[in-house]
Amino acid sequence: MTTPHRLVLWDIDQTLVDLRGIGAAWYTAALAEVAGLELRALPNFGGRTERAISADILTSHGVEPTEENVRKLWLALIAVSESHAPTLSSNGRALPGAKDALNAFASHGGIVQTLVTGNLPEISVHKLTAFDLHEHVDFEIGGYGSLSAHRPDLVPAAVGHASAKHGTEFAPTSVVVIGDTPDDVRAALDNGAVAVAVATGQFSAEELADAGAHTVLGDLTDLAAVRAAVLGSAD
Repeated sequence: MTTPHRLVLWDIDQTLVDLRGIGAAWYTAALAEVAGLELRALPNFGGRTERAISADILTSHGVEPTEENVRKLWLALIAVSESHAPTLSSNGRALPGAKDALNAFASHGGIVQTLVTGNLPEISVHKLTAFDLHEHVDFEIGGYGSLSAHRPDLVPAAVGHASAKHGTEFAPTSVVVIGDTPDDVRAALDNGAVAVAVATGQFSAEELADAGAHTVLGDLTDLAAVRAAVLGSAD
């Protein structure tokens, strides 16, 4: 068995899939279910974690963001996501090049692929499975938005899980974070990891470069460029 020498941590929304608008719809249903309230305002979602977003929504609607209330909201979100899972593919799309990139790295014996995403674990599965992007992602070792309101905290969590599972230490420079927001870039840089940004979301290539990304790609369609950004001088 090949010992892995790269850990690729994918973001989901606007990096691998485009499901814009679905979060607002799901929070509308979840808040009504949990608190009987109509959703009046949404915080910015881009690059943030579910723990941060949920706390903001509860607070702005007069509900104390206790751990109990946050987790009730999450359970409602997961239920809404599960009920919509069969129709997700008709409400969004896999972003260009996403599947080819996942497949390419899966065929490389030295790479482990998982997630660092603001999503909850269950919702991550629903979103990627809907577009057949789940096969090569190890969901068990990801860093998810339930862990912390601070996205940089998700990277060492995923690295620790991956190291334990594979019996090898992933040095910071062998960890690659791929995402579409400055928060994804900062999460990588704060942990000494490689930051690969894709300008497929709300932030421009210039903004992502200014955030400090080591590589900025227009999208994932140039597989040679994606490989170079992730592998560097590795085989």
